[in-house]
Amino acid sequence: MKEISSVVLSTLSKGRGRDFAQIEMGKLDYLPHPARGVPNAIVRRISTPEETVESRAKILGHPIHQMLVPFPFGLLATAAIFDVVQLVSGNGYWSEIAFWMIAAGVIGGLVAAPFGFADWLKIPDHTRARRVGRVHGLGNLAVVVLYAVSWWLRSDAPRAPEPLALALSFAGFALAGLTGWLGGELVDRLGVGVDDGAHLDAPSSLSGHPAATSSSHGARRA
Repeated sequence: MKEISSVVLSTLSKGRGRDFAQIEMGKLDYLPHPARGVPNAIVRRISTPEETVESRAKILGHPIHQMLVPFPFGLLATAAIFDVVQLVSGNGYWSEIAFWMIAAGVIGGLVAAPFGFADWLKIPDHTRARRVGRVHGLGNLAVVVLYAVSWWLRSDAPRAPEPLALALSFAGFALAGLTGWLGGELVDRLGVGVDDGAHLDAPSSLSGHPAATSSSHGARRA
């Protein structure tokens, strides 16, 4: 469990008009000038809990889902870009490359999905993270389906995809942008897949020490 500390300054000096000031750590990394040098300043820390949800499926200390997702996302997004190149240039070679990139991307998405689902099951019910994770997962499933159908429609003529196949590819590309943002929201904003106690001086994931410890206390720096 992490802690966010607040510093409460009770100034007892006369004539300053600042009997009470509260500074949240993380928003201000310094004390405001009126509070500096004030005698009889009383500083106390208030701790408030911050929850994170550590990944269930890891390899070498890192979440497997987060390690795998860039591969299908990159392959499928680049396939859509190559389709645009084919439309502009008229060269079917680019759509043939996109055909095989879609196949690899769909397989990669299916491989990454179970690990993401396992992490989602660990998120407590009735939380925003649970709701965002549900939309993220279902959206990614829809992305895979859109690209899979696009791939199937291309199978007879990879160099000359029909308009529907291209439309599905572009729709999948747009939806993947949304689900990718939701994935970032889960990790960066909601703390899903983040080690319990993670902080800026945490030891290496390979050290065997929990993230809550400091790298200066017996853990080798990365």
